[in-house]
Amino acid sequence: MKAAARAAVAAGLTAFILWKSHPRDVLAALANADWRPIAVAVILVLADRALMAYRWVMLLCIIDPAERPPLAEVMRIFFVSTFVGTFLPASVGGDAVRAYSMTRLNVRGRDAVASVFLDRMLGVASILLMAALGLILARDLAGNRAIVVSLGVGALLCAVTLLMVFSDGAARIASAVITRLPARLRDFGDGLIASIGRYSDHHLRLVNVLLGSLAVQVLRIVQAYFLGVGLGIALSPAAYFAFVPLILLVMLLPVTFNGIGTSQAAFVWFFGRVGVGAPAAFALSVLFVALGVVGNLPGGLLYALGRADRRRARAASP
Repeated sequence: MKAAARAAVAAGLTAFILWKSHPRDVLAALANADWRPIAVAVILVLADRALMAYRWVMLLCIIDPAERPPLAEVMRIFFVSTFVGTFLPASVGGDAVRAYSMTRLNVRGRDAVASVFLDRMLGVASILLMAALGLILARDLAGNRAIVVSLGVGALLCAVTLLMVFSDGAARIASAVITRLPARLRDFGDGLIASIGRYSDHHLRLVNVLLGSLAVQVLRIVQAYFLGVGLGIALSPAAYFAFVPLILLVMLLPVTFNGIGTSQAAFVWFFGRVGVGAPAAFALSVLFVALGVVGNLPGGLLYALGRADRRRARAASP
C-alpha cells in the first residue's frame, strides 16, 4: 500500500471513529483529564524505550566484536529509527531504517537484518504471550474468529523463526524455498538464514531478550492503565491486561502510519465491551498513540543534531 493510500486510510478511519464517538465529548474527556497519572505514564514510556534498546543490543552478539559499531552509535541508530518509524507504516519502516543504518557502519547486511528481524519476532512473541493471558482474563474474546486467526498467524511466524534458529532441518527447508528466488535475493536469503541460525549458540541471550520483551509489554499495559485513570475510566488493571496486547497486535498491521486509525477503532471496540463510552475510549487511544510519539522524541533530537552536524561538515569542506 502506497504512502498516500495509508494516509487516506488513517485519516478516514480516524475521522469516522471520531464522528461516531462525538467529537465534543472526546474533547471534554481530554480537557477534564487528571494529568498526574498521565505524567506517570510518560515516565514509564522512557523506561520501556530503554528496555527496547537493551534488547536489541543483546541481539548484536552475532556480529564480530571487531566489526561491531561503538555502543553510542548503536544507541543513536536505535533511537533515530524509532523517531523515523513514527512516520512510516507500523514498525516495519523503523526496522528497515535500523538495519540500513547498521550496514552504513560496515555491518554485514544479513547480520543487521537478522538482529532486527529476531528483535521484532521476539517482540511479537511477547505480545502473543500477553494476548493469550488476555484471552484467559476475557474469555468471551476467545470466540471471536478474527482475534483467534490473528493470534494464530502471529504464533506461526514466531514458530517458524524459532525453528530456523534451533532446527537445522527447518533451515534447510527455508533454504530450499529460497532457491526459487532470483540469484541476488537467493544469496542474501541464504546468508540471512545462516545469520539467524548463529543465534543457536546464544540461548541465554534469547531468553534474556524475551524476558525483556515481556517487561516492555507489561510497561505498555501499565501505561495504558495510568492513562485510563487520568481520564477517569473506572476499570481494574485486569481489563487492560486483557485488551491492550490485542490492541497492540492490531496496531502492528502495516495499513496506516504509527497505528493511527487502527488504534482508535481497536480501543473503542475492545473497551466498549466492558461499558467504557466511545468518547473516553477514543480519548484513551489518542493519549496512547501520543505517548508513543513522546517516547520517540529523543530520537528526533538525535536526528536533528545529526543533520546539523552534517551541514556543518559540508560547509567546512573545501
